[in-house]
Amino acid sequence: MFDTVLVANRGEIAVRVIRTLRSMGVRSVAVFSDADADARHVREADTAVRIGPAPAAESYLSVERLLEAAARTGAQAVHPGYGFLAENAGFARACAEAGLVFIGPPAQAIALMGDKIRAKETVRTAGVPVVPGSSGSGLTDEELAAAAHEIGVPVLLKPSAGGGGKGMRLVRDPAVLADEIAAARREARASFGDDTLLVERWIDRPRHIEIQVLADGHGNVVHLGERECSLQRRHQKIIEEAPSVLLDEATRTAMGEAAVQAARSCGYRGAGTVEFIVPGGDPSSYYFMEMNTRLQVEHPVTELVTGLDLVEWQLRVAAGEPLSFEQKDITLTGHAVEARICAEDPARGFLPSGGTVLALREPQGDGVRTDSGLTEGTEVGSLYDPMLSKVIAYGPDRATALRKLRAALAGTVTLGVQTNAGFLRRLLAHPAVVAGDLDTGLVERVVDTLVTTEVPEEVYEAAAAVRLEALKPRGAGWTDPFSVPSGWRLGGEPRPVAFSLRVSDPVEYAPRGTHTVTEDSVAVVLDGVRHTFRRAGDWLGRDGDTWHVRDHDPVAASLTRAAHSGTESLTAPMPGTVTVVKVAVGDEVAAGQSLLVVEAMKMEHVISAPHAGTVTELDVTPGTTVAMDQVLAVIAPHEDDRGDLEGRANREDPEDMEAGK
Repeated sequence: MFDTVLVANRGEIAVRVIRTLRSMGVRSVAVFSDADADARHVREADTAVRIGPAPAAESYLSVERLLEAAARTGAQAVHPGYGFLAENAGFARACAEAGLVFIGPPAQAIALMGDKIRAKETVRTAGVPVVPGSSGSGLTDEELAAAAHEIGVPVLLKPSAGGGGKGMRLVRDPAVLADEIAAARREARASFGDDTLLVERWIDRPRHIEIQVLADGHGNVVHLGERECSLQRRHQKIIEEAPSVLLDEATRTAMGEAAVQAARSCGYRGAGTVEFIVPGGDPSSYYFMEMNTRLQVEHPVTELVTGLDLVEWQLRVAAGEPLSFEQKDITLTGHAVEARICAEDPARGFLPSGGTVLALREPQGDGVRTDSGLTEGTEVGSLYDPMLSKVIAYGPDRATALRKLRAALAGTVTLGVQTNAGFLRRLLAHPAVVAGDLDTGLVERVVDTLVTTEVPEEVYEAAAAVRLEALKPRGAGWTDPFSVPSGWRLGGEPRPVAFSLRVSDPVEYAPRGTHTVTEDSVAVVLDGVRHTFRRAGDWLGRDGDTWHVRDHDPVAASLTRAAHSGTESLTAPMPGTVTVVKVAVGDEVAAGQSLLVVEAMKMEHVISAPHAGTVTELDVTPGTTVAMDQVLAVIAPHEDDRGDLEGRANREDPEDMEAGK
């Protein structure tokens, strides 16, 4: 076994790998960019090495700097985690050339399975069923379009070089095929440095089921059962579970054997995952999609139902040990479900979020596990993947595991950064999810029922209670009566103390219940019902949901509105980086015209003109880093439209809004 292993990754997966290294008595080496100097994975490793500035290209994606860090610390092996260089054949070769063991499959297996086109051809030859689609690499836009027309819409465009749903486009209308091909190529090039695409038949209401495989260097290959990964949003998995309620034992065995054959076909070694698309109405008709040549984000659910530590077996296989068990020894016991906690705001269309973690509570124990890279004080920026942590629950049956996970998400607190924890808790309670009636489009169909922009009154009550408590006099001695928040006023009847608050829309709110405020919590009683929140700064949290309740200054807002009367400011919908600027000051633009593109956490957001007009201000260029709500450009409307805009601004005056609306 190795003495020292360098973990070439960050965040929760780096912490996860370090945990197993510690349990095995292996010294761990973390690497970090300037943005991660005080990150949790850096603190928990035995030693850590700075590898460059914040951008991933200059740090976590720099093969040269990673190899130098390994050499400086005496590491004998490198664990790539997932993401970054985990499926980079060039990195695996570079490790071997530097005398380091790459804890993963051989470089040729990574290269083969990393090319989806070659991968499909290889496994088809091995007798594994594949999804009908285009064949051949390097197809032009015209050839892709022709293949799509031959297959017949709907079709799915996929980058050949990558995974994780990035760059994938579902096309149902042939008229937009050319635009979708161009967008898919752009995303693929940005994410993987390769814009090669393939096109596949889209199977309506499919289920996404994957098989975990484990192979050693002595010819032994086993599968560890399946994971159901059908709950996805924008082709990104958000909930995974093991086993799947869809499969009977015969189908599970057949799919497992197909996965083993796929692994053998590329000379695989280590832990890997073979992904299948399965028609929900006919689970026996499964098709190979791709093979992920690394550890998966969702590996904990397999660990919990098999009792195996997959990171430990990655290390043992890489060190040359044979598997100590055969297929007949593998049994699936109980049920496990995982939820991915991401830095995103469901109320704003799941746009990436960011900020400083002010308060953190992550559940552990009693069948619940949290894999996380967070600590209080962690800065969540826009440079890296939005996934912050994973909450996993285990029980003797599916109903118990779901119930435990819902409770764990309700107890998860991440104040200072908007996350999807509350949304996931509600999703897990949806009748279709509880019944196991899943498919990859389910989340998109029900998302509007699980997301609300309405702020419950008790949130305003709690925020007002915190402010009211802060106004109370402290200490002994004389108290200025004018400083007491009693509502008293000279020459008139007392009026309730009111606060101007803002979550999204501003409101005037006068607290009307009773409250108890502590340093990190606030409890209010409204209409006989007690509501308890965790609090930190201007943030409140309950049942996985968070609200950033800020003070609102109506006078300042009115002055700002007057200064921009007759114009429309375009602001950043999320913290990120401007990647495309399509206009200049003085340009005439049409309503709905695409003007800029802001990218954050590998997601693009197009900024369009809200109305026809002229660009009068442009405050950014490609590469500019922007904060959420930062002004990017100003569009002055054509004279004919100016009156309508001014009227709309007047109607939106917060002074005219009903309290609490």
